[in-house]
Amino acid sequence: MSRTVDAVVVGSGVNGLVAAAELAKGGWSVALVERNKRLGGFIATEQRTLPGYLHDTYSSWHPLFVSGPAYATLGEDLHRHGLEYRNTDGLVTGTVTDDGKVVLAHRDALTTAQGFAHSEDQAAYLAMLRRFLDNADAIGGLMGGEPRSPRTLGHLAKLLRRERLSGTEAWLRQALTSTRSYCRGEFRGDETDLLWTPWLLHAGLAPDHASGGLLLPAMAATMHGFGLPVVVGGAENFVRAFQSLLNELNVEIRLGQPVERLLLDDGRAGGVVCGGETIRARRAVLASVTPTALYGELLPADAPVPPAVREQARRYRYGRAAMQIHVALSSPLSWRDDRLAAVPLLHLSDGSASTAIACAEAEAGLLPRRPTVVVGQQHVLDPSRVPTGAAALWLQLQEVPYEPTGDASGELDVTDGWTEELTDGYVRRVLGRVARHAPDLPDKVLAWDAVTPVDLASYNPNAVAGDPYAGSAELHQNLLWRPLPDASRHATPVPGLWQIGASTHPGPGLGGSSGHLVAQRLVRSVRPHHRRLGS
Repeated sequence: MSRTVDAVVVGSGVNGLVAAAELAKGGWSVALVERNKRLGGFIATEQRTLPGYLHDTYSSWHPLFVSGPAYATLGEDLHRHGLEYRNTDGLVTGTVTDDGKVVLAHRDALTTAQGFAHSEDQAAYLAMLRRFLDNADAIGGLMGGEPRSPRTLGHLAKLLRRERLSGTEAWLRQALTSTRSYCRGEFRGDETDLLWTPWLLHAGLAPDHASGGLLLPAMAATMHGFGLPVVVGGAENFVRAFQSLLNELNVEIRLGQPVERLLLDDGRAGGVVCGGETIRARRAVLASVTPTALYGELLPADAPVPPAVREQARRYRYGRAAMQIHVALSSPLSWRDDRLAAVPLLHLSDGSASTAIACAEAEAGLLPRRPTVVVGQQHVLDPSRVPTGAAALWLQLQEVPYEPTGDASGELDVTDGWTEELTDGYVRRVLGRVARHAPDLPDKVLAWDAVTPVDLASYNPNAVAGDPYAGSAELHQNLLWRPLPDASRHATPVPGLWQIGASTHPGPGLGGSSGHLVAQRLVRSVRPHHRRLGS
């Protein structure tokens, strides 16, 4: 059997969902193919602990989406199909150090800065945000637009006009600087480092990686401006809104059908084979996959791919693994600092000092002795996720080895990898770190559930070796060089084949930007054959 549509989209993570919706809105007939039996990739909500507790299994927070171009294009439609957000106008995030120091960020930048110990740091923090916002159009265009396109020159020209040569060079220097170095050079105290360095983990980076000096002000400005929105009733409702919109747009959705191979017609992408059926594409195939899968598995050996690209794909590097822990609580925690009860998301970290050590331990194959713990309290924004009077924790660990070779504390046996015993032991270490700042935690834990690095890799083939970001985001494999130096555009060397997803520019996150960029380029440049689903 064979079907024909204008475009086939492979993979239904946020970029696949965005691309399918925007192409269909542009009049294209679209088939969306997903290997799993549900849409959404790493967007899901499940009752993983006890009935009545709705846990976002993987991702949860949507500041990148609501601040990005995909939301500007699709937001009204998604809200019409049931998407609803809850957000904060007060506390956004915070950090608690091992010795109990608390630093908090509010939606209001001035209120945040007033919590800093040194007046010069207060002024420097506000100046950092003001400078970024003054150049947000140009910086955002360079960081989020199609790399190596003529528009990139336009964004660079805009930056030069505003900042002159010296100011533009200063931005370049920031892009080559780590977060630790940036904070040391710009601030006398440690508040900015404590607040925002742990956030670099959410971009797949570490405190000493280049580009942190540019990402720090970008992240801070985004959260001051857009907060930390969560989807009412759980992130799964985000997927449901997309599915309803796709149904309205007559997108053909194929679930539980992994793509076996891509088809070529005279050297051009012509469709896919999945579930024993051929789906042909008149105009384009969009693949939300890693370069490892695209060039090493899905494309035939005779595809018109330069040898250098295949070799670079073979050497494509993946980053640290991650882990999720979901905890059902009988009631909200009594934090030693009671302000933390109102913080949607906080980090347990000493900033660059401890997070850099934990990253180094994980990259050396060790279970970190003092992992950075991301503590999500979504019930603060959306009480509907838990029973009345109850609470839950969404704990994320982004410094975890996929195949541990040892334990930095010398306590846990890693001989057989992520067994139930090892998982239980590491969860207890993590909960112990939380309990240090919320002593009543042990008495309030009703149940917990863990998603190990092995679970991540098993569920999503893009999470190679448990890396949820589909590839290291270090500078040599980011921006102009993502995913590959010789294939950094979303248009691959194969005509009609486009690569989207976290492995591509602008990298990981829930923005949907790569799906948006490719869909808009196709809609603008190629007139669809017709609006009906194929023959």
